[in-house]
Amino acid sequence: MPKRLTEYADCAGCASKLDASLLAQLTSDLPLQDDPRVLVDFRTADDAGVYRWAGGPALVQTVDFFTPIVDDPYDFGQIAAANAMSDVYAMGGQPRTALAITALPKAGPPAEVIREVFRGGADLLKAAGVALLGGHTVTDPEIKFGYAITGEIDPDRILTNAGARVGDLLILTKPLGTGIIVRARRFGHGTDEFLRAAVQSMKRLNDTAAAAARGLAAGDVSACTDVTGFGLAGHASEMAKASGVTLEIVAADLPTLPGALALAQEYLPCGGRANLKFFTGFITEQAVSPEWHLICQDPQTSGGLLMAVRPSQAGQVQQQLVAQGVPAAIIGKVAGPGAEGAPLVRLV
Repeated sequence: MPKRLTEYADCAGCASKLDASLLAQLTSDLPLQDDPRVLVDFRTADDAGVYRWAGGPALVQTVDFFTPIVDDPYDFGQIAAANAMSDVYAMGGQPRTALAITALPKAGPPAEVIREVFRGGADLLKAAGVALLGGHTVTDPEIKFGYAITGEIDPDRILTNAGARVGDLLILTKPLGTGIIVRARRFGHGTDEFLRAAVQSMKRLNDTAAAAARGLAAGDVSACTDVTGFGLAGHASEMAKASGVTLEIVAADLPTLPGALALAQEYLPCGGRANLKFFTGFITEQAVSPEWHLICQDPQTSGGLLMAVRPSQAGQVQQQLVAQGVPAAIIGKVAGPGAEGAPLVRLV
């Protein structure tokens, strides 16, 4: 019997991301940029880099690839494309071109399976108005697939994770729980309905949410990031640290995928366990049940945008997105300035 796609990997999707503690060690002594044309680089753990040209829009670039998150090859290709483009949307940019990145075992799946992966990704890129220019392939014991994405962005309207203001409200545009649902189904638990809901969420582009942010006046969205491999806990912590603030997230207001809460304690993926160890600035109040903490640590593949929005605009943005089919929710607020030794994020 042929192997399933997910059997070609140890950790699935964004749960295969290098854990945050090791990544911090590897990048701690990299030389800092002194090129004035570099507007955003790796120092604040942002979603993409931004480079200013002499005139016109700036260049926004990212790369994202991972191991199979689902067994259907077409769905896997679409999820990989949506996930890669998400980094550009999170910066307030528009993705324009893509280069495919592929790693395949020498004794891997049949060629027609891999063609379906390519076709799924290419179809979603086309739907998003992104031109596929080419790519690169290598052999590897695990299957890996994704894209390097180049986009354009107004250099005066860049959304980073470093500008959150005290009093802003936090909007999350997709439900949590993709890693938990996928891992549970891999071991024969959960339901096909749970998995279908997770797949649909992962294939959904963040373009509508990004367009809503761009449609506001400059400064109405103070910070933005997408929630992926480090989970809500990790990406919220990075936003809080980069912005010099603390965030307060309300567990009861968090949107979750069907089945995710019930499965959280038994099926947190490998990347989630690494998140638990590293993101110690994410604190859960005693009154909050443990599964909510695990949901926040769950590595999301092609997760939603986390935006800090001016209070006068947040309700309108959330309602606008829901009306357009985006399951956006207001999940908390920027509670106060950061203080040494204080938690970065509190789940209440």
